[in-house]
Amino acid sequence: MSRRTLLAGTAAAGAAAPVAVLGGALGEGSRARAAGATRRLTLYAEALPGGLFGYGLAPGRATVPGPVLEMYEGDSLEITLVNTTNQRLSIHPHGVDYSTDSDGSPLNASYNDPGETRTYVWRSREMFAAAGRRFMPGSAGYWHYHDHAMGTDHGTLGLARGLYGALIVRRRGDILPDKQFTVVFNDMMINNRTAPNTPMFEADLGQRVEWIAIGHGGTFHTFHLHAHRWADNRTGMLEGPADPSQVIDNKDLNPGSSFGFQVLAGEGVGPGAWMYHCHVQFHSDGGMAGIFLVRNADGSMPAGAQAAIDRFHEHGHHPHQKQQGQPHDHAHHG
Repeated sequence: MSRRTLLAGTAAAGAAAPVAVLGGALGEGSRARAAGATRRLTLYAEALPGGLFGYGLAPGRATVPGPVLEMYEGDSLEITLVNTTNQRLSIHPHGVDYSTDSDGSPLNASYNDPGETRTYVWRSREMFAAAGRRFMPGSAGYWHYHDHAMGTDHGTLGLARGLYGALIVRRRGDILPDKQFTVVFNDMMINNRTAPNTPMFEADLGQRVEWIAIGHGGTFHTFHLHAHRWADNRTGMLEGPADPSQVIDNKDLNPGSSFGFQVLAGEGVGPGAWMYHCHVQFHSDGGMAGIFLVRNADGSMPAGAQAAIDRFHEHGHHPHQKQQGQPHDHAHHG
């Protein structure tokens, strides 16, 4: 199924999180629509095995991280959150506009009690001219959403247990990817997993892959992707030969921060099992590492890749401490 459709299924082992492309495909037809459309969806907050919680687009379909939510600048999202748990929780966005009753924080009495259904409205806007030949920024960017009410008034327990996901606001005309991967560095875990049970993300050689990187918890990290690099700007792509954006392959990923970029899988280096990990050395030694498997263009396994995957699973990772929210089962979640 194309990532440009509404994906409501649970992420399979090593798969990306489900994608909510709202109001239909984000293709040429959507770009032709007038700005200001309101798109509606329902999210279900659910308890998961191992003491985790997740958001899902249908009952029984919650994942960690939750579905990728997308919109174009100028559009709004109307999200009906159904709390099926016995915990107080909410949904709070970064990077978009909202009123106090959609803030998702107990400060503004904006949350779902156990069993409660509540609607949150998020708005976006394009950049606009301001005084002094300056411009006010719009909403386009790689953002995220998360709980802000479970455990404490700041949602500390909800974040520790998996209530988070990616939010993308695009400009019309942005290049759309073939695949999306959400990577959340949450204390000493990746998507609430440690190696060798971290997600293995997969793409075929030459596919356009979009990475959304998010930081949570109380620990500072850096995100590194082997053999691939991107421009340190809004999209990860250079705008032209004179674009001054620094090209990087490692970037700070700290609590509450997020960024995204697109790469062509295996461009210039070929297929293989490539690592992604935190480059704080004792973090990667402790299990903050995973595999980006670039298959051959026909989808077959490249030479040596399975041996590399086997070595990764046999590698001795030594977490420096047990983390709250670390599950006891060995299922994978992208």
